Amino acid sequence: MKRKPKIAFFDFAGCEGDQLQVANLEETLLDVLGHVEVVSFREVMTGHSDDYDIALVEGSITRPEDEERLKEIRANAKILVAFGACATIGGVNAMKNFMSETMYRRQVYGDNARCYSTYAARPLSAVVKVDAEIHGCPIDRNEFLCIIKDLIIGKRPFVPDYPVCAECKQAGNICRYDLGQLCLGMITRAGCGACCINEGAHCWGCRGLAPMANLDAARYVMEERAGYSRSEVQDLLRIFLSHTTAPL
Repeated sequence: MKRKPKIAFFDFAGCEGDQLQVANLEETLLDVLGHVEVVSFREVMTGHSDDYDIALVEGSITRPEDEERLKEIRANAKILVAFGACATIGGVNAMKNFMSETMYRRQVYGDNARCYSTYAARPLSAVVKVDAEIHGCPIDRNEFLCIIKDLIIGKRPFVPDYPVCAECKQAGNICRYDLGQLCLGMITRAGCGACCINEGAHCWGCRGLAPMANLDAARYVMEERAGYSRSEVQDLLRIFLSHTTAPL
């Protein structure tokens, strides 16, 4: 009988919301377990093993000691998957990269700031080789299932290379710019089904830049055509895209 691939979940600096998305698969997760063996998943089990084939890693790297732990995970895994915005693009944690170290140390750690190590936040790919990425904040559960299935059968996972605007048009949404709102759909990688716009919000850029994104053109649209100030555009870009669009 063929051995099931062993999967382990790990987390660094993040809210663990992506792991909760996986846990919330509920009955569907049981179907997945018929094809894989989960050996480490702190959100749903107490056991742990360093014997695994696929490592799914959430969170960004924000301390020197994180690098060593991540390299150990990479050495043990045949396949390493970064999942969630913090792991794939640095996420909201990377906003601190535009603050002085003194400021964010004081804000986060208070009087005990000197007791903790920290440095500029970065995605996993800045430290180790990443074999696949599952984008979003949080990830889409159905996309997670599709990518895991592809990895198990040895197929290269499909990740859209076009912008959210394409999905927004398919959904029949009114363009946020026609409603007087800033939106990053023109430069953000699709795959979310334009879910934020569907719910009346705008695109925050949590899936990272689309491969052919033209930042200069996007800034022109946002500043010159839509009339937003450079600081307004910069603030929106820095929420999720601090690492991928730096310097802003």
